[in-house]
Amino acid sequence: MNLPYQLFIALRYLKSKKRHKGISFNTVISIIGVAVGVMALLVVLSVMSGFHEDLQKKILGANAHAVVLSYKGGIEDYRSVMEKLKNEPHVVSMSPFVLGQVMVSSGRRAHGVFLRGIEPSSELKTTDILRHIKEGSIEGLASSANWIILGKELSSMLGVIAGDNVNLISPVGEIGPLGMLPKVKQFKVAAIFEMGMFEYDTNLVLTDIKSAQEFFGYGSAVSGIELRLDDIYKASSVRDSVNKKMGFPYYARDWMQMNRNLFSALKLEKFAMFIILILIVLVASFNIVSTLMMNVMEKQKEIAILKAMGAKNQGIMMVFMIQGLLIGIIGTVIGVTGGYILGKIINNYEIIKLPADVYYLSKLPVKMKLVDFVTVSFSAIAISFLSTLYPSYHAAKLNPVEPLRYE
Repeated sequence: MNLPYQLFIALRYLKSKKRHKGISFNTVISIIGVAVGVMALLVVLSVMSGFHEDLQKKILGANAHAVVLSYKGGIEDYRSVMEKLKNEPHVVSMSPFVLGQVMVSSGRRAHGVFLRGIEPSSELKTTDILRHIKEGSIEGLASSANWIILGKELSSMLGVIAGDNVNLISPVGEIGPLGMLPKVKQFKVAAIFEMGMFEYDTNLVLTDIKSAQEFFGYGSAVSGIELRLDDIYKASSVRDSVNKKMGFPYYARDWMQMNRNLFSALKLEKFAMFIILILIVLVASFNIVSTLMMNVMEKQKEIAILKAMGAKNQGIMMVFMIQGLLIGIIGTVIGVTGGYILGKIINNYEIIKLPADVYYLSKLPVKMKLVDFVTVSFSAIAISFLSTLYPSYHAAKLNPVEPLRYE
């Protein structure tokens, strides 16, 4: 099978001028530049995807995929509302909750937290927070009252363990002769959870729903209803469906709405890193330009001979475009392979260790996505191809008379 002369010549130009020396040094440098750029870009994007997924997992572990709330501040007939939501598509479980801000204290130590009143049996089906119990037990909580579950960081701050008593203090209480009196109630620490996220391990406490209703003066009402979905990415469609079905005064919010700022910042940061690191590939493309320009200058006689033999300008351009494209493809393949291997090594071995007490991660989380690999590969090859245009055009416009005048 005969190769087209453009491809044959392009392959020859990749090699060293000396016999049996393999690929030329300039070509090697250009390939390494593309490979390093692609590999760095893929590793960084994979690490950022890992951080995003790990953070999303922890947020959705402590919170529901969607919640139904009321503009009136509470839902009185929440049982009937839950009955209406039973047949909602993608909703697999639901749980009522009461939420408010309180102060939790032990001795002289105190900290402001969010108190969430729950039904343990339904909460287990709706969120994962009760599956992260590290100390104590949740057995028998449904039949007992005045219990509380703290996060690990909060228990350390207060100096308490499972079985100790803590006080909950609400700034909104009864009005006495001297004004508003804060409401104080004692609870027993039944268990301690650890979600691995400082925000929840410090600022969230759980108790039974009836105790929370009594403490906040909700009566028989609840703050809202948590929904768990079979597909977290259907949350927006479920939200719209619930809003349409339930109508005023009820409204639904999904996990993407409730954490919009955080996930938007992560998405923007990932995009910014993509733009910054693609500059490495752009720098590598200048190596391709310089390599091709040097080839054009060195091969003037060969180009003149090809033109004298009938080669057209398009054919000459194609030679150097193929040469540059081959450099880009080889560099991209090496970079993608290196990026995948390095990502696997970082993910499986603790090469880069992180202080767990600061980041709550002992190693860098890596999530390699096919879309990242395809996007980076396409971008690198496209940049490599674009970098061939000027040298190829310069070679095609070369006057064949000058190089052959004194031959």
